[in-house]
Amino acid sequence: MSRLPVGLGILLACGVMAASAQDMMRHVDLTSPAMTTAEMTRADVEGTIAKASASAPADFSGKRLNGLDLSGLDLSGVDFRAARLNKTSLAGARLDRAVLDQAWLLDADLSGASLKEATLFGAQMQRATLDGADLSGARIVADLSGASLIGASIANGKLGADMKNQPMGLMRSVLRSANLKGVNARGADLSRVALEFASLVGADLSGASLVSATLGGADLTGVTVTGTDFNNADLVSAKLIRPVGLDAAKNFDKAKNVERVQREE
Repeated sequence: MSRLPVGLGILLACGVMAASAQDMMRHVDLTSPAMTTAEMTRADVEGTIAKASASAPADFSGKRLNGLDLSGLDLSGVDFRAARLNKTSLAGARLDRAVLDQAWLLDADLSGASLKEATLFGAQMQRATLDGADLSGARIVADLSGASLIGASIANGKLGADMKNQPMGLMRSVLRSANLKGVNARGADLSRVALEFASLVGADLSGASLVSATLGGADLTGVTVTGTDFNNADLVSAKLIRPVGLDAAKNFDKAKNVERVQREE
């Protein structure tokens, strides 16, 4: 079977963000130059940023920036729409308000990066490292399967499905098997987010929405859930050991499979 061009694969990425996003991955050649090489150097990127202004931010949309070391750069407001940043280091970079819609960030390193109010719609971020990153207020509809967000902040982040705008099927963030240990998700919208087998050990979900989220097999040991909305959330086989504030959670009695939750070690 012939492979689809990378450009078409990028367009497909903003379609169905759950199972079909994984299907799309099978039709993209991840070993191709488009997904593994760079057409610019770090110096080129720095030069473009130097010429940019607040009214005309740097534009790297569609660029191949795979594998570059862009750590520590100020990339606030930069347009990375549909850019390829696979295995790129953005550690400690500032990406506040950056546009990363439909971008490829497979195995990228964003540890300690600031992505406050950034947009990541249709982004492919499997196995990305975002330990200690700040994604406060970001709009995230991305595939973060197997990603690491240890100690990161998604406070007030918008990761949930917008049910008023689903023309191509369910578009939501996917965090299956992701490591969210100690994550700050206070006030985050995680409605309908896929969190199967994710680790949320010690996470703070105060005031967050887990409405219709899928948490099968997730580890919620020591999680803080004061004011967290569990309405219709699926908790089948989830570990809910020593939770904090469960008595102040919302709609826990309306969650699915509560009787199959693991309560003791």
